[in-house]
Amino acid sequence: MASPPGNDSGSTTRRSIQPIRRRSLLFGAAGLGAAGALGAAGCSRIPTGDTLARLKTQGTVRLGIAGEQPYGFVDKNGDFTGEAVELAKIIFKRLGIDHVQPVATDFGSLIPGLNSQQFDVVSAGMYINHDRCQQVIFADPEYQMLDAFIVRKGNPKNLHNYQDCYRAKAKFATGTAYAEIAYAVAAGYKEKDIVILQDQVAGLNAVETGRVDVFAGTSLTVREVVKKSHRAEGTKAFATTIDGKKKIDGGGFTFRRTDTSLRDAFNVQIHKMKKSGELFRVLQPFGFTKAEMTTLTAKELCA
Repeated sequence: MASPPGNDSGSTTRRSIQPIRRRSLLFGAAGLGAAGALGAAGCSRIPTGDTLARLKTQGTVRLGIAGEQPYGFVDKNGDFTGEAVELAKIIFKRLGIDHVQPVATDFGSLIPGLNSQQFDVVSAGMYINHDRCQQVIFADPEYQMLDAFIVRKGNPKNLHNYQDCYRAKAKFATGTAYAEIAYAVAAGYKEKDIVILQDQVAGLNAVETGRVDVFAGTSLTVREVVKKSHRAEGTKAFATTIDGKKKIDGGGFTFRRTDTSLRDAFNVQIHKMKKSGELFRVLQPFGFTKAEMTTLTAKELCA
């Protein structure tokens, strides 16, 4: 998921195919209370600043998610899942933390919630960019991603990139705190003219009903949300061009700036999974392809 540089309000990327259900919000609120109690107990025994040691003692890590497929969402059975949630279960187990407690919130509230200790880590497929790196630190990305558009069947305005949209004077929409806002502005749109919607489902509905001409999101979420639509389709994935240079985004787990040891321990595990091929096996059931596996680093993306 991806939010615009400079317009995060401390938030994060991209993108919801399924809205957060009421059950997930209630579960998140309950988790905060329980985890808060655990945290208080843990902090009484563990020196402040040693987050990994505290989480091991608690046995629980609170995971901020945004209710967005395929990253972290509630499935048809009411259970939390998604590539980031399943990856978190594996890695934190290996770090000695047995239980992962997903906490659902709006995408734009993820970084503020992390920094105010509402949860311990964010795992929402958040794009790693320079502005976010001033507020938080990231593990190396588990995936790389191109963008795509939801458009009406047949793509009547012939929209294939942000410049096409601006030239066609297309009514442009994207999600709350998405990186695509900044990409549209770079193509010529004024931010006030961009329609901001909750997620991809709202974007699909807006395109199908003609309220907007195009909704921008990640290629993976776009191709998933249009599967059953008879009135809309997804465009071919493309790399955003900024100042004449093609930009490929990458998403990763997000940590407080003080939690470098926790982030570094997480990185050790994710690199082992990349090397063995296990990471792809975890992500593949959620629609990821080998083209979305990456060797990019957080340092590169932060720059």
